[in-house]
Amino acid sequence: MDNGNTALWQRYRPGTRRLVQLYSALLYNAHLKGFIDGEIYIGKTKYACVPGFNCYSCPGAVGACPLGSIQNALAASGHQAGWYVLGILALFGVIFGRTICGWLCPLGLIQELLHKIPTPKIKKSRFTRVLSWLKYILLAVFVVAIPLWYGLKHNLPLPGFCKYICPAGTFEGAIGLLSNPANTEKFSMLGILFTRKFVIMLVIALACIFCYRSFCRFICPLGAIYGFFNRFNVIGVKVDDSRCNNCGSCVRSCGMDVRHVGDHECINCGRCMEVCAQKAISIKAGSYTMKAPAGGCSGDNEHSEIGRKRFARILWGVALGILCIALLWFNFLDPSVKKRVAAKPVPAPMSAATTASPQEEPSSTADKEAIPQPAEPVSFESNAPIGFEVGQQLADFSTPTFDGGEFHLADTRGRIVFLNLWGTYCTPCVQELPEFEALYEKHADEIAMLAVHSSMTGEIEPQDYVKSKGWDEWKLPFALDDEENDTIFTVVNGSTTLPQTIVLNRRGEVIYNRVGSVSAEMLDALYKQADESVPAAPAAG
Repeated sequence: MDNGNTALWQRYRPGTRRLVQLYSALLYNAHLKGFIDGEIYIGKTKYACVPGFNCYSCPGAVGACPLGSIQNALAASGHQAGWYVLGILALFGVIFGRTICGWLCPLGLIQELLHKIPTPKIKKSRFTRVLSWLKYILLAVFVVAIPLWYGLKHNLPLPGFCKYICPAGTFEGAIGLLSNPANTEKFSMLGILFTRKFVIMLVIALACIFCYRSFCRFICPLGAIYGFFNRFNVIGVKVDDSRCNNCGSCVRSCGMDVRHVGDHECINCGRCMEVCAQKAISIKAGSYTMKAPAGGCSGDNEHSEIGRKRFARILWGVALGILCIALLWFNFLDPSVKKRVAAKPVPAPMSAATTASPQEEPSSTADKEAIPQPAEPVSFESNAPIGFEVGQQLADFSTPTFDGGEFHLADTRGRIVFLNLWGTYCTPCVQELPEFEALYEKHADEIAMLAVHSSMTGEIEPQDYVKSKGWDEWKLPFALDDEENDTIFTVVNGSTTLPQTIVLNRRGEVIYNRVGSVSAEMLDALYKQADESVPAAPAAG
C-alpha cells in the first residue's frame, strides 16, 4: 500500500515551477478576507504593480495589474507622464522577461490547469506561429491607442483592453465579486458589455483546454511587452553553446511558438531542459545556475548541486516567511482592513436653522383670535436609527471641499442630499457627473450635493483632474475622502466598486444607496421620491 501511495505521489506531486506559480497566486491575492466580505482591498500597496497578470478588482488582490496600470498611465498622459509604471515594467522585464509568464503569472497557472483536461489537443503549427503575432496588434490598439485617444482627445479614462477583452477582469474581478452574497445588488449593474466579456472569457477558456496557453500565446499584451526583454533578461533559460548540437528537440517539445530557446515567445518554463540530450540548457540568474539539468552544467564541481539545494531551501524559507507576514498583515493588521466596519452610531447634531422656533403664547383668547395662527412648525429632526441602509439616518460628517469650503452634513437638514462616490479612473463615474451638476442647477435651493472621490487617487490627482475638466466652475462641490480613515466611505458604506449614489430626504434619512451608474431620468425620479417622503417647509406668508 505504501508503495502504491508513493508511486501516486511521485506521479502527481507538484514540481518546483507549479509550487512557485501557486505561491505567486496566493501572494498576489493575500487579502483572503476580501473573498469573505466581497470587497476589494484598498490599502496603500494597491498602488504597486505585481509582476504577473492579476486583476486589480479581484477581492483578494493586494496590488495592481501592470497592464491595467499602463493603460491608466497612458490615459492620464495629458496630465502627467506615467514614469512609475513604465519604470516598473522595464525593471520587471530586465530582471525576468517572460520568466514572469512561465513562473509568476496566476493566469498562466489557470491556463495550464485547463489544458490538463483530457481532450484532443491542437498542436502548434505555422498557423499558430502566425497567430501569435495577434497579441502585438492587441497591445498597440487596446493598450496603447484607445487609452491615449480617450485620454488626450476626450480627457476620459478608458482602459481599452481591461474594458473590452480582459478575461482576468471578468473571472477574478466581476465573477469574484458577484459570487459573494453580499454583492447581489451589483447584478443590476450588468449589461451587454459584461455579457460580451463573459462570452470572450468562455471562448478563451475553451481554447486553453484544446490549445496550450492560448491566451498567453495569442492574446496577452503583457506577455508581448515582456517578450521585448527576453533577449537580455537576467533570470531565464540559457543555452550552453559548447554543449548544444542544434538537434532542435527543445523547440519541438515546447508548447509555445518559439523559433529558438529564449526568443520573444519563450516563457522560460524550463521544460526544454528535460528533453535536451546534451544537457545544454539551464535556468540561470546572471552567471549563477538556479536550476540545472540532470547531471549538472559544464563547469560544475562536486559541491555545485549541494550548494544549489541549500540556496533553494533558504530561498523557500524566506519566501514562506514573507507569505506568512503578508497573510497576517493584509487580513488582520493593516489599518485599511480594520477600518472597513460600519459607522458607529453617532447622533447627528441639528442645525439651528432646521427647525422653526417656538412662538410666544398669546396672553388671552382675544389675542389668539386677533393674531393670525402660523402653520404647524416643520421639524426635520429624525428618530430613525443611525446607519446607511434605506430608512436609517445617516451619521453626521464634515469634510473640506476642493473650493476651500466645508461640507457639513448636519447643516443640510431641510434639503434633499445627493452624495456621489466616484474616481478619476472610473469611466462611468466621469460620464455621469454632469448629470448631477444639471440636477443641482435645476433645484439649487432644495438640494445639497457632494461628489466624493475615493482615497485611491490613481494616476491623476483629483483636484487637478477636476480643474482640467472645468468642473471647478460648477456649483457641485468636490471632496477627497480621508486617506487614513475613509470617513465618508465608512459612514455611507462606500463600495470599492464605483460609482455609488446615496440620496437622503430632508430629515437626513437614506432613501437610496446603491452602486451603479445613474441617468438624468433616475436622478429626477430620486429627487421627486425624496421630496414626496418629506415635503419642504411651507413658504412664509
